[in-house]
Amino acid sequence: MAAPIHLDTNALIFGLEPGHALRVRLARWRGAGVSLAVSGMAWAEFLCGPVTLDSVRTWDRMLDGAIVPVDRAVAERASALFNRTGRRSRSLPDCIIAATAILHGSRLITLNRRDFEPFLDHGLMLV
Repeated sequence: MAAPIHLDTNALIFGLEPGHALRVRLARWRGAGVSLAVSGMAWAEFLCGPVTLDSVRTWDRMLDGAIVPVDRAVAERASALFNRTGRRSRSLPDCIIAATAILHGSRLITLNRRDFEPFLDHGLMLV
């Protein structure tokens, strides 16, 4: 079974927007049996909202429990990414999201590719 595609926070936000290209892409993947997952960090950012109860319920169904906790391994990889990519201000959440995808051998989908490009040389795969 292939590794799930991990979602950045903005994918959670715009992935349910009617007519958004990302929503169409996600529906195609799900129809093809591709599973989705999200870092606990991205999930927390998403829940900071504003979100509706309906959008949270929809993602709960689509993710089927695949919210990956930030454990010691993720924390250690995230801190290494932070230190190796220039210790950029406010980049720790992105480091955690990237570390989660890297450690699970998953590709990450984001609408902010530029934020994640520093991690490509460290094992991150973007969709």
